[in-house]
Amino acid sequence: MTEFRDRDLTGARFQHVRLREASMRQIDFSGAQIRGSLFQGTRMRGVEMVDVDIYGELLNVVVNGVDIAPLVDAELNRRMPDRAKMRPDHADGFREAWTILERLWEGTVGRAKTFPEADLHRGVDDEWSFIQTLRHLSFASDAWVGRMILGNPSPWHPLDLPWDDAEGWEGVPWDREARPTLDEVLALRRDRQAMVRHVIETLTDEQLASELTRTEPGWPQAEGFPLKECLRIVLNEEWEHRLYAERDLTIIEKEF
Repeated sequence: MTEFRDRDLTGARFQHVRLREASMRQIDFSGAQIRGSLFQGTRMRGVEMVDVDIYGELLNVVVNGVDIAPLVDAELNRRMPDRAKMRPDHADGFREAWTILERLWEGTVGRAKTFPEADLHRGVDDEWSFIQTLRHLSFASDAWVGRMILGNPSPWHPLDLPWDDAEGWEGVPWDREARPTLDEVLALRRDRQAMVRHVIETLTDEQLASELTRTEPGWPQAEGFPLKECLRIVLNEEWEHRLYAERDLTIIEKEF
């Protein structure tokens, strides 16, 4: 066990760190940035949270005796009515959700095309650039549709981009610093969208009830994984990353 007592860790960086069952008392987190972290089972008492920005998945999050997760979920659905359609249970629901996503992304890509291409390679607050975001969505489609559903053990394109904290796998491309043109990435994007669209257009409720097993080297590897969840992951990636992209385009736009 490592103990920190009367230490100044200002500016410290923690990566791939486990703090399970850690005990913290009188800790100053002012200005801290926490990304890609798990707080399952975390208890906070006597905390002061002012000017706090939290973005993540919420489930059974109780604040001052109130489970705020359903409240946040309902408010987000009120603001964005299409959001509630991103967790369908039936084949027709997946077709409706994918049509919505393609329409929304068409508007976002159209907006991005009005920016200088150099800005589309810029990240905001250490987030991915617009072009990196499109590359990651290609990776997500290849992983969960190309590999898991269609059974191609190595569906990757050289521009595919896994998430930053992925462990890395032999044969899976991972070049965060590549600088392809927008047209190059959009060509790849259209191809992967067409792949997902074809799967969803021919989808049946019987297929949705099936399970998949992929044990070949690479990622994902899973046994008995629901096909429905593969497609839900793709929908979630498409929905959330478009919101990130729109947010960052707005920030870049305000700089001029």
